[in-house]
Amino acid sequence: MTTIIKAALLGCGLIAGAMSTAKAVEWNTTTELAPRAKMHLQVYGKTLPPIGYVQFCQSHSKQCAERGGNTEAVEMTNQTWAELTRVNSFVNDKVEPVTDQDLYEVAEHWTYPDAKGDCEDYVLLKKYYLKEMGWPPEVLLITVVLDEQGAGHAVLTVKTDLGDFVLDNQNPDVLPWQDTPYRYIKRQSQTHPSVWVSLDPKYSSKRSTTAGRLTTDR
Repeated sequence: MTTIIKAALLGCGLIAGAMSTAKAVEWNTTTELAPRAKMHLQVYGKTLPPIGYVQFCQSHSKQCAERGGNTEAVEMTNQTWAELTRVNSFVNDKVEPVTDQDLYEVAEHWTYPDAKGDCEDYVLLKKYYLKEMGWPPEVLLITVVLDEQGAGHAVLTVKTDLGDFVLDNQNPDVLPWQDTPYRYIKRQSQTHPSVWVSLDPKYSSKRSTTAGRLTTDR
């Protein structure tokens, strides 16, 4: 267990309490954000998971086998919105961004961060915290995207009744997916965390080998 996870779990006895210093923005369905939010990403069939995730599962088999329940989406309320924004802010503030090459001298290494980490490490930690707070794992989906420069990047997609929202170490705000600048490639399936689905027809099962090698270096 990393230093950051221990601090959050032991500091106040509750993860939510340990994150109380992070700013919580009240969710208001009358705000400008709400009308743009009611959209979900389209799925184009199964594909291979990123190689970094496969390697992560070799040492974290429990997290990669946890099926969860049958929740299709969580309800967006003041409480759920506050938890999303707190977790996003807390992890973004506590983890220093460093590439896997600089930190581990390898191109791709997914793990829970200990003070420093790559984009996928932020995602793993955010998903961990939200699950500990009682969120169903089947709505917390690790997602691979291409950024504005065409480089691989990882974010956490959260399925809600108002659409898919994104927690991102490159942005302090939790946004509807269509308000981000990314091209969405693939993510975990809701049926099983080790099953991945394509979000882009160009990265469907016919090109799964290429997609499986996609690295996330931000």
